[in-house]
Amino acid sequence: MSPEAAAPLSGGALTRSRILDAAAALMTSVGLAHTTTKQLAKQAGCSEAALYKHFRSKEEIFVQVLRERVPQLADALAELPDRAGDERGPAGHLTAVTLAAVRFYRRSFPIAASLFASPELLATHRRKLDELGSVGPHNASRQVAAYLAAEQELGRVSAAVDPHAAANLLIGACFHRAFLDLFFDGEAPAGALRPAGEAEFAAETVRALLGGLAPSDDA
Repeated sequence: MSPEAAAPLSGGALTRSRILDAAAALMTSVGLAHTTTKQLAKQAGCSEAALYKHFRSKEEIFVQVLRERVPQLADALAELPDRAGDERGPAGHLTAVTLAAVRFYRRSFPIAASLFASPELLATHRRKLDELGSVGPHNASRQVAAYLAAEQELGRVSAAVDPHAAANLLIGACFHRAFLDLFFDGEAPAGALRPAGEAEFAAETVRALLGGLAPSDDA
């Protein structure tokens, strides 16, 4: 880490960081729909006017919370398609993506849930994503599919596999696991979470997926 990156925040950067911290806490506890700019400003220790010096809307704050205050899935996906053919292999890359996806969905679920209680808020959020460009929930499966297609061209994934279907299966499994983790909140009945640990879940899920992706010896 560079000295600049390690330096303590001050001025506008500090205010912006406090706003995002306050937004993450409020959106997790009361939901986006019930989080007001007045609450945000109070918790962040600034004026409502200060919010709009750094963000154009509450929805933009929400998007930045997802980008900066939750475990990042985008980081695990960004260079994935370009890593096809390297020594880490599909198992290593997909396991890393699976872990990142479960952690991202687990953290962002409580923040995002209120979007679906308000059609107007959801529409506003979609518009905000369109303005930012190249972001959205569809990107995870799209980037995994691009990676699988690249590995397919190298003969490390079966030519019979539909990369998009396989990617949807993987990301869908991560989403479902995060939902179950939150739903049971540490009190899952026996057998509800198999395997129990997230690392074991990632390894087993990728193993099962790759069992159907491996090239045939007869190909």
